[in-house]
Amino acid sequence: MEQYVIKGGNPLVGEVEIGGAKNAALAIISAAVMTDETVTIENLPNVRDINVLLNAISDIGAKVDRLDAHTVKMNGSFIHNLVVDNEYIRKIRASYYLLGALLGKYKHAEVALPGGCDIGSRPFDLHLKGFRALGATVDIRHGLVVADAKQLKGTHIYLDKVSVGATINIMMAAAMAEGKTTLENAAKEPHVVDAANFLNSMGANIRGAGTDVIRIVGVEKLHKTEYSIIPDQIEAGTFMLAAAATKGDVTVKNVIPKHLEAISAKLLEIGCEVEEFDDAVRVVSSKPLHHTQVTTLPYPGFPTDMQPQIAVVLGISEGTSTVTESIFENRFKYVGELARMGANFKVESNIAIIGGIENYTGARVNAPDLRAGAALVIAGLAAEGITVVDDIYYIERGYEEFEKKLASLGAVIEKVSTEKEIQKFTLKVS
Repeated sequence: MEQYVIKGGNPLVGEVEIGGAKNAALAIISAAVMTDETVTIENLPNVRDINVLLNAISDIGAKVDRLDAHTVKMNGSFIHNLVVDNEYIRKIRASYYLLGALLGKYKHAEVALPGGCDIGSRPFDLHLKGFRALGATVDIRHGLVVADAKQLKGTHIYLDKVSVGATINIMMAAAMAEGKTTLENAAKEPHVVDAANFLNSMGANIRGAGTDVIRIVGVEKLHKTEYSIIPDQIEAGTFMLAAAATKGDVTVKNVIPKHLEAISAKLLEIGCEVEEFDDAVRVVSSKPLHHTQVTTLPYPGFPTDMQPQIAVVLGISEGTSTVTESIFENRFKYVGELARMGANFKVESNIAIIGGIENYTGARVNAPDLRAGAALVIAGLAAEGITVVDDIYYIERGYEEFEKKLASLGAVIEKVSTEKEIQKFTLKVS
């Protein structure tokens, strides 16, 4: 297993380019199989989750050509198997998007139950409720979700809870249903909008994405398109908070500043300078940081995927902060790891009470999930001494060349795979 080994204490300084949004890309490459014509997708992040999903799509017969690390051509006309199941697809959450895509196009799909990070209950029932409302029968058999319909028919669907995955999945199936579908209490996240824009570029008729009511008029066929994925809001936010934690000065490029407003607002609150440009955001952390309160909420609120990263920054800010996690109940699993680095956190139910300390100290820690893993790397960058982060498999699910981008900003970080390499790094930097 590979690890990151980090010598902390260096401010991050410079410019970093943000890649395509992983969460948008997972939905979009699933939706790309809904046409029998060739689709070209650009600005694709080269991360594990994307590669696993592309392999699964290739396994069922679709033609998948990687033109380069960030561009893919896909053609769904060669699909000969509507069963998506292998040991890799079971490990990612977004496998479920193939249900909506295949059900919409072929009126049948069998997909392995989704996996992903263990950050709490992520009910799948809203997806199934939507498919059933459109006229499909849905069962779970032998670890597979099996959906089948003679014909999908448009209808009115109200989501009991705001869910990004259910919103996108239902939207895909409804795009090729007969008649009109109205989806209420829909998620408004940027990747919902991006998935809708992509489907519309293929000839779908979807209106209202980005609001809580999405209206879809089903079409019989979708056609070829060329599409570029939006920048990754969470990757951008991670580098912004890394700048704050390390007393750095980082310009995060190739972003949509509006998508980052909730993060920028909290950084301003705790004492950072934030400067916005057309497609970039600069974060300067030159003064002592102070406490605040954060509550995670659906977009445009503060993202749950940024909760561990801001908690790490608040852990070395003056005063007592609180972080309330309102989306996922297991999102504080990193707190025990951070305690090894000297953090003063107390978790009560879904609230972390954070007493600011002067500094973290380097330690050996385990990444419990994707975003918590990135947060522990940030803690290591800000800490005194050497930090080793194990289980970086999780981090590589969502961050492309994370250690290389950090090193380009002045971080002392390497990816290693043996204890001997860790010792060699330690001797080199001490």
